Amino acid sequence: MGPDELHPWILRELADEVARPLAIIFEKSWQSGKVPTDWKRGNITPIFKKGKKKDPGDYRLVSLTSVPGKIMEQTLLETMLRHMENKGVIGDSQHGFTRGKSCLTNLVAFYDGVTASVDKGRATDIIACANRMKFNKAKCKVLHVGGHNPKHDYRLGEEWIESSPEEKDLGVLIDEKLNMSRQCALAAQKANHVLGCIKRGVTSR
Repeated sequence: MGPDELHPWILRELADEVARPLAIIFEKSWQSGKVPTDWKRGNITPIFKKGKKKDPGDYRLVSLTSVPGKIMEQTLLETMLRHMENKGVIGDSQHGFTRGKSCLTNLVAFYDGVTASVDKGRATDIIACANRMKFNKAKCKVLHVGGHNPKHDYRLGEEWIESSPEEKDLGVLIDEKLNMSRQCALAAQKANHVLGCIKRGVTSR
């Protein structure tokens, strides 16, 4: 629940009564380019991810904002996306904030592009940066893939980027040889672990 203390349950139960007032607010906001002050605020709530509960780094901060504000944002988003799709503004390479696509589909498309380049005998260099809230050049590494790769040196600003034989992104392990055997082994190991937990849970009952 956001700072306006308007619970989603209220909107759901009184949908017929609040629809007209909200429509007027949405229209006024659209015409003036301004939104109610409460809609700009958010209640910051820490959500535990994993690890040690005493470690602040193991929490993800979530901003709980106004529900009517979210409804207006979603309405505008869907309208703009529909317009851009109809006009062909968004290309196939756009994955972020696109319906039916995600970071995972972006990774798959990127991997297909790299393997296609390597299959054609082209040397390809990949710069992988660890995903952090603050961009850190020291976390960036270079993977040199493809046969007869000259392994050029790269730098960001004045800092040189170190080479790495393998990197992981979204849980997918990529190495210089684009070998998926280790990734498959890790995935199978994780799947067997999950199945083992399910089997023990069923057996105990």
